Amino acid sequence: MQEKNCPPAEAGCTPGRFAAGADPAKREQILEGAKAVFMRLGFDAASMNDITREAGVSKGTIYVYFDSKDDLFAAIMEQERTRLAESMRDILDGSEAVEEGLYRFGVAFAVKITSESTISAMRTMISVAPRMRMLSQRFFQDDSMNIRFFLERFLIRQVAKGALVVDDVSLAARHFIELSTGTFLKMRLFGHMEGPPPIDEIEKQIASAVRIFIAGYGNHGA
Repeated sequence: MQEKNCPPAEAGCTPGRFAAGADPAKREQILEGAKAVFMRLGFDAASMNDITREAGVSKGTIYVYFDSKDDLFAAIMEQERTRLAESMRDILDGSEAVEEGLYRFGVAFAVKITSESTISAMRTMISVAPRMRMLSQRFFQDDSMNIRFFLERFLIRQVAKGALVVDDVSLAARHFIELSTGTFLKMRLFGHMEGPPPIDEIEKQIASAVRIFIAGYGNHGA
C-alpha cells in the first residue's frame, strides 16, 4: 500500500495517511457509486448530489479525486475497458490450441459485451459521444489495454506455430470480434433483445464463428 510521503514538518501531513486524492479504496468507492447512478439514471440525468448519496461521500471528497462529472464518467469507462481487456488477456494467455483459445475468448467476450451492465454503459457512452469525443477515442484507442491487442498477440503466436496463415493480424482480429458478437450486440443495444442471450445460444454462435474463422485463416496445408 502506497502511503503519503512528505516531510514531518509539512502542514497537513500525517505519516501513514494517504495524500489527498490518493486513497485507492476511496477512489473505488466513488467509482462504484457513480457507476450505479449512471446505470440507473443515465449520464445527463445523474447529478453529483446523486453520486455523493450513492457513494456515501461528500461532494468535496469527490472533487478531490475527479474534476467533474465528465472526468468521473471517463474514469468509469476506462476502468471497465481495462477490466474486460485483462480478463480476455488471461483467457488467451492460458490457451495453447487455436480453436480452444478462440472459443473461450469468444464465449467470454460475448457474455460480457451483451450483459446488462455493459449494454447500459455503451448506451450511455453513445449518448455523450457527440460532445465527449475524447471519451470514445480513449475507449477504442489502440494500446496495450485494448481487447484487440491481446487477440492480435494470440493470433501472432498461432501464426508462428503454423496453425494460422494471416496477412493482416489486425484485420483478422476485427473479423473474429465481429463474428463473436454476431447480431447479439446490435439487438441488445437497440432493445430488440431485452435480456442477455442464453448461454447455449452464445456457445452455438461462437462455435460457428470459430469454424468460419478457421476456414478463412487456418493453415490447411499444414
